[in-house]
Amino acid sequence: MKIKQRYIYPLLMGMLILIFYFYEEGFFRTKKQIPPGATSNAIFYLPTSTTNQIVYHDFYALSYSEPHEQAEWVAYELKKNHLSDADRDRPYFNEDPKVGTGSADWRNYKNSGYDRGHLCPAGDRRFSIEAYNETFYTSNVSPMLRGFNGGIWNKLEIQTRNWAYMYNGVYVVTGGILTKSEKAIGYEGVTVPSYFYKIVLNNRKGVFRLIAFLLPHEESNRPLEDYVVSVDTIEEMTGIDFFYNLPDDQEEPAESTIRIEDWNM
Repeated sequence: MKIKQRYIYPLLMGMLILIFYFYEEGFFRTKKQIPPGATSNAIFYLPTSTTNQIVYHDFYALSYSEPHEQAEWVAYELKKNHLSDADRDRPYFNEDPKVGTGSADWRNYKNSGYDRGHLCPAGDRRFSIEAYNETFYTSNVSPMLRGFNGGIWNKLEIQTRNWAYMYNGVYVVTGGILTKSEKAIGYEGVTVPSYFYKIVLNNRKGVFRLIAFLLPHEESNRPLEDYVVSVDTIEEMTGIDFFYNLPDDQEEPAESTIRIEDWNM
């Protein structure tokens, strides 16, 4: 018995070391749902959710608001190598199978006078048929006036793609400003936002730069610069904390200031 005791403690210690090693390497952990089309940044940069219903798709994530039957935000990484002019056949809009409360039925939009306006644009996901089709879940759309959707909103989407090319990738968070007093459409009462926002993050050599846009839901020919606001402004309107994982010494100045000069527009 004494001989066995001489070896049992080193053996137990060795087993504990191995267990600790495998834990640190992630063998015993539940893997984070990191979209395969993105990097770990897609998780690191996610905003907070006021609804506690975050949905992870392969090529974007969203926070679904059941009272408004749409996402309060959609977030995704747009890499330079995501940019593509590939011609894709537009699929039908479908309800999102990952939204636990059920996403809006596409029929809410029928004869409503509003487009099913993409939040994560289909044009940002042409690099694969799977990524493209995934943007046609009803959780990824909001009611948009046609002149807005095809006008100033489309112009901002094109500008975002230009930045992804120039800066070798950007990170995007976008959605409508959702309030109870807004107009609604369809039998499920899909909220029609009066404003839409888009926030773009650019990480150049460890320096985080942010630019935020707040667009009234109306047709406009004004330049995009007219709609630049601070991230803090959108946080106050939505109750969402957008980039809480950034170091405080970078988050606070980046979110509180407006620096159009940092962006080539």
